[in-house]
Amino acid sequence: MSTSTATAGTIPVPARRGRRRTPTAGALLTLARRRAALTAGNPRQIAVPLLTPILFATVIAPALKEALGGLHSGIDYTAFVAAGTVGLLVPLATAFAGLSVIVDRASGAQRELLAAPVPRVLLLLGNLAVVVVLCAFQIGTVIGVGALRGAEFQVTATGLAWFVAAAFLFIVLMYALAETLASRIPNQEEYIGAVPVVAILPWFFGGALFPIAVLPGVMTAFAKVLPLTHVLALLRYGVVDRAGTGLHDIWGMSNAATEAWLSLGVVALWTAVMCAIAVRVFTRTAVK
Repeated sequence: MSTSTATAGTIPVPARRGRRRTPTAGALLTLARRRAALTAGNPRQIAVPLLTPILFATVIAPALKEALGGLHSGIDYTAFVAAGTVGLLVPLATAFAGLSVIVDRASGAQRELLAAPVPRVLLLLGNLAVVVVLCAFQIGTVIGVGALRGAEFQVTATGLAWFVAAAFLFIVLMYALAETLASRIPNQEEYIGAVPVVAILPWFFGGALFPIAVLPGVMTAFAKVLPLTHVLALLRYGVVDRAGTGLHDIWGMSNAATEAWLSLGVVALWTAVMCAIAVRVFTRTAVK
């Protein structure tokens, strides 16, 4: 006589199968396309963040150059400020992208996406991919408009590599900061209140409109800590001032290439730390 091992009144439950994972590349592309439709779905969303940087590069910089006589050096002031406006453009663009994350969490499809069979970090990477492409287009536009306005850039293959590396790390850094704030701040109103502090205030200390050497001693020391200061020095070292004057103001050395590597290392470290924080904060808050 055979016996059943199942307890009376219960129904045997088959072993659970693991959830089928969506291929990573396909999931990332899908998430990026979705984010692009939300943050860059019409020309207005792309053009509006460009207005202030273009104003600085094409109107304010030439006016200051005419009024003050420039930097009193061999560096073209219009090109100096055009590169400096990248330090305003990227934080504003990434801050707006972070705001869309809050909207998506409150009234969008973020909850459904979190339940999808894909690693949650792909949501961040999909958003980041769109932000990188958008910021790259905007940076190219600002630099191009500056050149048309008369800015004298010194473009070489090596210098362009420094420019691209610094710009890319800065975009990733600022978007990681925006994602962190978006994950921690509960509503749009509070987030908008924080944007000027993280996106605009550092721009005035990082040497965007003038060298940090002209700041008071305490402010100069503070500026050297900001990643933005290193980014702007690298951008200018790449396409504006191959002598590395901005790098000398930070490090006080005589070898611009060594100073450039040091500054790139500082920006890379800030970026790595901020990315780790963004992933951790997003992962922890997404389950609440």
